[in-house]
Amino acid sequence: MSTATEEKLGTLKISDDVISICTMNATLKTKGVAGLSGVFVDTISKNIFGKDPLYKGIRVNQGDDGINIDIYIVVEYGVKIPEVAWDVQENVKKEVEAMTEAAVKAVNIHVQGVHFTDEED
Repeated sequence: MSTATEEKLGTLKISDDVISICTMNATLKTKGVAGLSGVFVDTISKNIFGKDPLYKGIRVNQGDDGINIDIYIVVEYGVKIPEVAWDVQENVKKEVEAMTEAAVKAVNIHVQGVHFTDEED
């Protein structure tokens, strides 16, 4: 008879910055995304601390049940917003889970605007 013993050595906490980098990379690689958009909290952070947040437009909340990510994006003119949002959600979930091995509970997309190109015919 063999008895399996489980020894707990500690917990691993992944920095919100690491998750934000993974999120930013996956988001900006998605077709139809023009960029990330800062939110009100970013402006407050700049005014109070005197510096821009490293990853504007991304909010990470880690809990016991998984990671919740809010992404504030600007989309390209002419794209189908629901398709772009779905692609961003899938890409971010895959990238964050592959890099951190942590479960992503939710990826919330907030479309802040549409980017119009200045092309003249």
